[in-house]
Amino acid sequence: MSESAPDTAIIEEYLRALWLERGLSENTRTSYRRDLEVCSRWLGARGLGLLSAAEPDIQGYLADRLERRNSPRSVARALSCLRGFYGYGLREGKTKIDPTAMIESPKLGRPLPKTLTEDDVERLLLAPDSDTPIGLRDKTMLELLYATGLRVSELVGLELSQVNLRQGVVRVMGKGGKERLVPVGEEALACLLNYLRDARHTLLGKHRNEVLFPSTRGLRMTRQTFWHRIKHWTKVAGIEKPISPHVLRHAFATHLVNHGADLRVVQLLLGHSDLSTTQIYTHVARARMRELHAAHHPRG
Repeated sequence: MSESAPDTAIIEEYLRALWLERGLSENTRTSYRRDLEVCSRWLGARGLGLLSAAEPDIQGYLADRLERRNSPRSVARALSCLRGFYGYGLREGKTKIDPTAMIESPKLGRPLPKTLTEDDVERLLLAPDSDTPIGLRDKTMLELLYATGLRVSELVGLELSQVNLRQGVVRVMGKGGKERLVPVGEEALACLLNYLRDARHTLLGKHRNEVLFPSTRGLRMTRQTFWHRIKHWTKVAGIEKPISPHVLRHAFATHLVNHGADLRVVQLLLGHSDLSTTQIYTHVARARMRELHAAHHPRG
């Protein structure tokens, strides 16, 4: 089979038309060209071209891609590209049929959120130096984030009045102005007490405000700053996985479900308005069980 696609001229004509109509970026055109050329070469090996292919031929091409372990998302993108190409062919009178018209896109499912093992989290929580005000602040924020599953905007926006140390809860104003009470675990609560006693006043300096976790300038910390702090402590902990505040929120929920927490309780803690959003964590738990089975069972 030749390395060049047999339909190069019509592919380039289509891409030029797309560029004129929609101003596609070079990266997008490169991606479209690659998908069309792969299909063209596959058809060419069977004595066909893009404009002479029928529905069974395209079905066979897509099935072959799936059998070669291409992801459903990748195959769906290839089908979408072909739909655009054949739509152009019909408009310009290059072909009389659209062989993709009756083909359904593969079911993509919902991507599982990235998460961490309990050992990963433990290493991250131990990384900050609690003997410095900044280290103690960062450790407290990480402990609180993992203990409560707050969104990063909720965490950096916390004020003193939202924390009830006696009851061990934080009052959070979530999306859509919905308020929820989230319990804080004993370890995170102890860390928070140490931080309030030993570090917060130093970080505030001359400023007097209600911000629970001030920046080094004594003002409210930005989400971006906290994201960089997590990246720093991830490196200190020697963890290779990319970790963000949202990954810790996922770890909070996943570990609760793994230990048998009721899904509706997890929904309330996360502040999800719809239970279907929370149900993704049952899939994460099942995926983890399959991994453990494959790794440790003699016939895994």
